[in-house]
Amino acid sequence: MPKTVTLIRSATLSDVAEYAYAATAPSDARLIFLAGACPLNPDGSTAAAGDYAGQARVAFDTMRTALANAGAAVDDVISTRVLVASSRQADLVAAWEAVRDRFGEHDPPSTLFGVTVLGYDDQLVEIEAVAAVRDPA
Repeated sequence: MPKTVTLIRSATLSDVAEYAYAATAPSDARLIFLAGACPLNPDGSTAAAGDYAGQARVAFDTMRTALANAGAAVDDVISTRVLVASSRQADLVAAWEAVRDRFGEHDPPSTLFGVTVLGYDDQLVEIEAVAAVRDPA
């Protein structure tokens, strides 16, 4: 089955950004809006306390599971928002690099936010995503 999501690059914008600038999905695609994926252990505690990259990897794995439960995969992601509880650019970059590495060749448009606080004790990272899939006929 052909990919549903088309990533769009721009020859007139900077190539420094490590993601596509836009993405599209056809009109017959089903959109999936994920809640923020948090770095939680099965017991509800926060994984990788104090580790921005570690929490980003766990949150990504949580996102991947949520996608699978909705009938989608990482390559179906059309956009993300990565929230990082820090005002330090180095912390944001550490989280972003972990997320980018997990996406591999599929680099959907993304926005990286530094925020004051997130919802769980010791939580440093959260990932929101939108995906698009075509259901089999």
